[in-house]
Amino acid sequence: MTVDIAEIPASQSRGQDVLHPSREQYVDTITALRDDGFESCMDVTAVDYYSHHGRPLPEGVNPERFEVVVNLISRSKKARMRVRVQVPADDPVVPSLFELWPGTEAMEREVFDLMGIRFDGHPDLTRILMPEDWEGHPLRKDYATGRIPVQFKHPPATR
Repeated sequence: MTVDIAEIPASQSRGQDVLHPSREQYVDTITALRDDGFESCMDVTAVDYYSHHGRPLPEGVNPERFEVVVNLISRSKKARMRVRVQVPADDPVVPSLFELWPGTEAMEREVFDLMGIRFDGHPDLTRILMPEDWEGHPLRKDYATGRIPVQFKHPPATR
């Protein structure tokens, strides 16, 4: 599938261009941007909009609970581009960018570990921060905090 960047819903955020492709257009959009000079993927992260349904999105983009956010940079154009992909809670999966940028390997694992979004085609989608036997994804808004008591070490008394 070839994608025409001009047909992808777009917006601006604090002076930065933002594209909003569908999950089906995600990898093709990122590939087209890479081929157009956005040579560096700076970040892959995600947002949980669990109870925040009023965020601004371009016409034709339906809000979902999760959003995968990719930040790209073009040194030659001196430009940045953000790509925001809506991801439904009942099917939290997007394609991996590993084949385009191997450096996204750890970023996608972190999103998987903390948010529970799977990256289809990732070579090693395992936990990166939490223990392998950890239940749940601690950055989700509905994650039950306080389940495990945390012990704090107080600093030594000073004179």
